Amino acid sequence: MGVRVAVIPVGGEAVRLRPLTVETSKAMVRMLNRPLIEFTLVNLARQGVEEIIMGVRGYYNYRDIYDYFGEGYWLEREYGVRVRLRYMPRAETRGNAEAVKISLEYYGVKEPVLVVQGDNVFEMDLDSFYKFHEANRAFMTIALKEEENVEEFGVAAVDERMRILRFVEKPKRREDAPSNLVNTGLYLLSEDFLNFLEGEVGSRLYREGLMDFGSNVIPAAIDAGLPVYGFVTKGFWFDVGSPDRYLAATRYLLDNLGPSDLASEEVLPRVFVQGTSPESLALKRELKERISSGDVRVEGDVLIGRHVKIGRGVYLKNSVIDNYTILGEGAEVVDSVVMDRSVVGPRSRVEGSIVGRHSAVGEGALLIGSVLGNDVTVGRGAVLINAKVWPHRSVGDGVKLENFALT
Repeated sequence: MGVRVAVIPVGGEAVRLRPLTVETSKAMVRMLNRPLIEFTLVNLARQGVEEIIMGVRGYYNYRDIYDYFGEGYWLEREYGVRVRLRYMPRAETRGNAEAVKISLEYYGVKEPVLVVQGDNVFEMDLDSFYKFHEANRAFMTIALKEEENVEEFGVAAVDERMRILRFVEKPKRREDAPSNLVNTGLYLLSEDFLNFLEGEVGSRLYREGLMDFGSNVIPAAIDAGLPVYGFVTKGFWFDVGSPDRYLAATRYLLDNLGPSDLASEEVLPRVFVQGTSPESLALKRELKERISSGDVRVEGDVLIGRHVKIGRGVYLKNSVIDNYTILGEGAEVVDSVVMDRSVVGPRSRVEGSIVGRHSAVGEGALLIGSVLGNDVTVGRGAVLINAKVWPHRSVGDGVKLENFALT
């Protein structure tokens, strides 16, 4: 028997990922032309998880996730996996651990549970994770990942048996870290977890509103002498908590995933095109011919969605172009993501940037290191360098924004 139930707390406002999350749940931000959390749901279901409880808090989180996924039954048709999605009752929570507590109590779950963060993209062998947890009779097992730059994470100090002694939160220097093993936010909880929260230590945490796993619950469990272990995962893991991390995760996945993982066909080496309709099949044939002839130039890894229109002389490099997007003649998209129903005008250049859904970049505009929210308009000849533009805002013709947030 492996892990049957998972809980995914989705309750934060995702401030660091703005402007992409001003009106959108971070779990539903599009990555590789689908909602970010879709990768997690399919990954868990393929490894035997039968029931996933969405610990949603807040209007945008609930609306976006429920309206798209519903009870999750359509995932079987799309991916061949069977999983039931359930939702935490409407409640105000004071941390991800409280979202888990409410979810487990409401649905009467009394078995080991996997906890996954809603803004993580990862690859992990759940069977090995569970067997390690059971072999150590752990109260909690935390998936740890080896990282070079540990300054932004909680870093584990472990003994020779991988029992966690303590965490050092966000060490200022690498030399201050007890190891290079960071907390991924992926937890296996024993069936005793709710009993712990009802006991003396857990009740105090609850009364005082100290219900964050990393900051409160895990340190308290370690201090109470409970067996908390670390499992080193070898698969990829990304905390997609900022635009830079979003682009880094996108680039890694583009470099390492194959056609089936990208729900696409590889029409030329490392050029992936999605869709199976007659229109999509025609687009694949057309793009193959145009790229081969030099009418469209492509370098590196590129993913192109459904019903995309690409003008003559377009240049694409290490980028993702989402569904129903229009790229004007001579447009250039480099190391970037252009989300669905957007327009990149003729002779414009988008580099190291993210263009949100239903946005428009005018002719001859330049975006470098910038992020546009949804439904943004950038005028002709505008220049945005390290800029952020909030949803529904407009940047006029010829305007220059540098190191600026238009909110």
